[in-house]
Amino acid sequence: MFMTIIFFLVSISASVVGSICGIGGGVIIKPVLDAAGIMSVSGISFLSGCTVLAMSVVSVYKNVRAGTAKLNVRTATGLAVGAALGGVAGKSMFQALKSAVGNENVVGMTQAVVLIIITLGTLIYTVCKKKIHTKEYTQLWLCFAIGVLLGIMSSFLGIGGGPINLVVLAYFFSMGTKEAALSSLYIIMFSQITSLIQTCITGTIPEVKASYLAAMIIGGILGGTLGSKVNKKIDENGVNKLFIALMIVIVGINIYNAVKFGSAV
Repeated sequence: MFMTIIFFLVSISASVVGSICGIGGGVIIKPVLDAAGIMSVSGISFLSGCTVLAMSVVSVYKNVRAGTAKLNVRTATGLAVGAALGGVAGKSMFQALKSAVGNENVVGMTQAVVLIIITLGTLIYTVCKKKIHTKEYTQLWLCFAIGVLLGIMSSFLGIGGGPINLVVLAYFFSMGTKEAALSSLYIIMFSQITSLIQTCITGTIPEVKASYLAAMIIGGILGGTLGSKVNKKIDENGVNKLFIALMIVIVGINIYNAVKFGSAV
């Protein structure tokens, strides 16, 4: 029961912040549970993906209904379809790496190092974004191609979407913070649905306790609901500050994970 409560608290906390910032929550859940060493890397990735899916569905519905931010359906759908297909490729890459090395510590270390690089890059961009001249592309083929790359990274890392979505949406499509957050959640929703279907079809669902899965999904739903309410009351500057603070914490946790997994190899 104690561990189930821990999973629920991690899930709801990450989902609230993930819903507000548009990062999905997986980028918090994955490194935190990896650091705790509660279960296998595969199991954590699966639970993280399920939680992020539940949170993103609720958040997108709540935000669209409340009109918190506009959603460019054409651009977001092009990105989402690409992300869904990229998610299939990313999941296959994860399984291939896992089979090739035969050591989950190596997989965990690889994921942690990639997350450090992505998170640091995102942090630097966010701090300096006022000085960066952004683009405003509208071509569907480009949306699709960018979506594929986002889907590959999010699925391989088991984070659902993460901070890289926001940087891409801000730079390539000149989206504001709240619009990028909503679009990111929309993309995450598509990619996670596809990833879950692929996991079920290929029979690669890791062994996890039903109580942990239920706690994570319930936490994701409640977190998405609460995060959507907070999002309506906080301005873009507040979202930016929360996002920057979160990136610093995530970098620190992933450095710890990289060292932990590396020492166990």
